[in-house]
Amino acid sequence: MYTLVWTACFTRAAEKFVKHHPELWGKFTTTLRDLEADPFQPHLKHHHLTGKLKGIQAVSLTHSYRVTLTLLITEKEITLLDIGSHNDVYR
Repeated sequence: MYTLVWTACFTRAAEKFVKHHPELWGKFTTTLRDLEADPFQPHLKHHHLTGKLKGIQAVSLTHSYRVTLTLLITEKEITLLDIGSHNDVYR
């Protein structure tokens, strides 16, 4: 089991995201629960980012929306960084 660490930036982004996309609330909570259990589940589509975002990873919420995170495997800790559309989180 992993521990989710909510940054202040992620908390604000999540509140804004859920406000604008209430239909994705269930998918959002399911994704976070699945991240806690095992971030490498195939349906999460966990992947490492490159370029200026090297060192950050992401999982898919839907085809259009992503959650960016850092994953510290040795400490079983996941730091949530951002949530939003593909273009928003990869800026």
